[in-house]
Amino acid sequence: MRYKQTVLGAAWAVLRPLLTMLIFSVVFGRLAKMPSDGVPYPVFVYAALLPWTFFAAAISSSGQSLVGSAHLVSKVYFPRLIIPLSSIGAGLVDLLISTVIMLLLMLIYGVGWSAHLLAAPLLLVAVIFTALGVGTLLSALTVAYRDFTHITPFMVQIWMYVTPVVFPLSLVPEKWRWALYLNPMTGLVEGFRAAFLGQAFDLPGIGLSFAMAVIIFLLGVAYFEKVERRFADII
Repeated sequence: MRYKQTVLGAAWAVLRPLLTMLIFSVVFGRLAKMPSDGVPYPVFVYAALLPWTFFAAAISSSGQSLVGSAHLVSKVYFPRLIIPLSSIGAGLVDLLISTVIMLLLMLIYGVGWSAHLLAAPLLLVAVIFTALGVGTLLSALTVAYRDFTHITPFMVQIWMYVTPVVFPLSLVPEKWRWALYLNPMTGLVEGFRAAFLGQAFDLPGIGLSFAMAVIIFLLGVAYFEKVERRFADII
């Protein structure tokens, strides 16, 4: 139903990451000459866009989910946590379609498939977990402070540029990489890239990012449960 009354329908699931990849490839790959660790830049950036596009869409939709369901929240009692959680699942089909495109791009650019691809589902679980935490927190904050309706898109945009989506982590001096891994999406984006490109996994970095994801999830759920009782009064 998310593509209801759209001209292109589900084709947006393909066009959105593809067009983003093309723009990034021209701007960062050709014009800025961004390094890509010896991998063709379109494949390099698309591998990172897989988890990032899902994550960005998930937290944006879940952040607005409670306000968008005000008619239910104010009239019917049910566990409100269901609303932001269910809104995240809608992007999984888009991610599956985008993954098929990624596998085709790998064949086109001569990047072989490897056993590392088996790690992708596990990394996806971690991405979903991170999105649940951030999305739940944003949904509760948006009910109380409508400013977050405007803050969230800006936050997502800035967040992408402090995540190694368009640039390789190797571009960051090694002594400062730990700070980048405090961003939970850093390790997960790098993990996806390693899985699809057959590169070595940075297990300590992935572990640190996942630990941050757990902390964000617990904080998000704790804050949500703390303010849930007031939703019906202020929404």
